[in-house]
Amino acid sequence: MTNAPMREPTFLVLTALAEEPRHGYAVIEDVSAMTSGRVRLRAGTLYAALDRLREEGLIEVDREEIVQSRLRRYYRLSAAGERSLSIETARLREQAAIADRRLRARRADLGGATA
Repeated sequence: MTNAPMREPTFLVLTALAEEPRHGYAVIEDVSAMTSGRVRLRAGTLYAALDRLREEGLIEVDREEIVQSRLRRYYRLSAAGERSLSIETARLREQAAIADRRLRARRADLGGATA
């Protein structure tokens, strides 16, 4: 694991899996809901990301089931994934706090105007 910021799709996939184990389509739907439709993961992109996250040890297969003659694989956040998501959440919170402080200072310097 590096100290580099996490890419947004990775952050969103891990966030979707932090709530409960999900299969791929449910991850796509949850990411879309979390972002009000701004981020729409494509199936190919998602499954490549899920494979990468498994290789990195950030997620694990929770279970598999057959639904309408097709394999449905559920993924869950691993302990390492939880740590990575926590670190990234703290980093983003810190960056947002800096931006917020600077915006408040700017507004104060402008006499309270919301330019």
